[in-house]
Amino acid sequence: MSDRIFGVFGMLLAIGYALAAFAIEESFLSDAVGPKAFPLIIAAILGLSSAAIALRPEAEPEWPALGRLAEIAAAVVVMIIYAEMLPVAGFVIATAFAAAYLAWRLGSKPLEAVATGIGTSVGIYVIFHLVLGLSLARGPLGF
Repeated sequence: MSDRIFGVFGMLLAIGYALAAFAIEESFLSDAVGPKAFPLIIAAILGLSSAAIALRPEAEPEWPALGRLAEIAAAVVVMIIYAEMLPVAGFVIATAFAAAYLAWRLGSKPLEAVATGIGTSVGIYVIFHLVLGLSLARGPLGF
C-alpha cells in the first residue's frame, strides 16, 4: 500500500513540475531546445518511474527501524542546514562540513570523513569554479 501512495505522490509531483516548466517564459534569444526541455524531461522520467512504482508495488515493503529513520531525518536536517549556510559560510566550507557528516554517517571513520569532506568540497570547487567558470557561493574567506 505504501508503494502505491508513494507512486501516486510522485506522479502528482511530476505533474506539478511539468506545469511549472510550462510556466517558464522563453526569451526571443533562446536556443532551439529552449529552457523548458530539461525540466520536462525530468518531469517525464519522474512520472514514468512513479507510475511503475504505483502499478507494480512490492508485496510488503520492509521499512527501516526507527533508528535508521532518525538517521535519515538527521541527514535531511543536515542538507537543510547546508542550504542555509551556503550564503553565509560559502560553498567550500559548507560543503566540507556537510560532506564530512554524510561520509561519517555512511560508515567512514571520523578522520576519513573529514578528509572526504574536504576532498569533495575542494574537488567540486576546482572543477566547477576554476575549470568550468561557474559561480559558487563565496564565503567570508573569498572562496
